Amino acid sequence: MTKFAVILPAAGQSSRFRDKEKKPFATLDGRAVWLRAAELFVSRSDVCQTVIIVAKADQETFRRRYGANLAFMSIQIADGGNERFESVANALAMLSPEAEFVAIHDAVRPCLTEAMVNDVFAKAEKTGAALLAAPVTETVKRVDAQHQVKETVPRQGLWLAQTPQVFRRDWLMEAYANRAKLGKDITDDAQLVEAAGHAVHVVEGSASNVKITTKSDLFLAEAVLKSRPKPKPSGPIHPFAEEEMWGGWGKKP
Repeated sequence: MTKFAVILPAAGQSSRFRDKEKKPFATLDGRAVWLRAAELFVSRSDVCQTVIIVAKADQETFRRRYGANLAFMSIQIADGGNERFESVANALAMLSPEAEFVAIHDAVRPCLTEAMVNDVFAKAEKTGAALLAAPVTETVKRVDAQHQVKETVPRQGLWLAQTPQVFRRDWLMEAYANRAKLGKDITDDAQLVEAAGHAVHVVEGSASNVKITTKSDLFLAEAVLKSRPKPKPSGPIHPFAEEEMWGGWGKKP
């Protein structure tokens, strides 16, 4: 069985979230956003390692708040860097020798489904690199700094990148080793691997694979989760699930 390592970046500043805590640690329907993003991976037999990236300034509180979850789910912590690519590089340095592929999934995408993971993992295993994405269905306008429309962009062939983005380990490691030479305007890992000369394939995702950016996205994500059938437990109940009812960095009352 092909083995995958999963990296969950959660070290951003959350500047647009505008709350007392960062968006990965906000409570979504009783559990932290990052936990909902992670739990789909840790139970998979093809996932050999899960690493979450947390800013150094947040780690003491993060460990205190979620130490039991980290231990039960066998999740490691990598140091956040000054930029996202530095953070991911820190996590890549921790990879298990067992991992043949690496999946990078936003810790603030809590509505991923097992079917989406199955599809993108299978495509990456077949082609070497794949990501979830959603086709653009709205009319696209390019505007200037004064918000004046300059052109209407044909939407045929345009897709909105999502995560997970999954790559052969050697391709991703090579791309990161050369990232300083590949360009400063690269915005995601798929673009970095493309710049390194590898073909990246798209697997159709869903608009329900919501990324939490602002507080209003929490309400959308909660609606998505509540619209889905409740899964029946296939194994032991998470012994620390109750802790997540209280959310945030706080403690039980």
